[in-house]
Amino acid sequence: MKAKIILSTAFLAMALFSCDSHTYEEISEEIVIEGDVTYNANVKSIIDANCVSCHSNGNVAAFRPLTNYNEVKNAVENGGLLERIQLQDAEPGVMPQTGRMSQAKIDVILQWNQDGLLEN
Repeated sequence: MKAKIILSTAFLAMALFSCDSHTYEEISEEIVIEGDVTYNANVKSIIDANCVSCHSNGNVAAFRPLTNYNEVKNAVENGGLLERIQLQDAEPGVMPQTGRMSQAKIDVILQWNQDGLLEN
């Protein structure tokens, strides 16, 4: 019985002291861009890593491909891309469906729009 109490206490102490709490913003990467944000230099890699697995030929969202500059630009201008990437995980329509991108990545895409949706 004494061994159970000691073991339980040790487990509880370990569980309490091993937890670390940070906000999403605290653990997000920082992306520093000098000058205007462009598709090829800054946005393409974010889209490729977070969107193309669904938004390309043969995949579930092939009806709205995001595989090149013109498709992504059109999605920003006419497809609600900016609105959907800013939704929170629990909200319907959030993209990507696998989980919201970091705010730093979202900010790059938003800045690209503000800078005029430049390609190069």
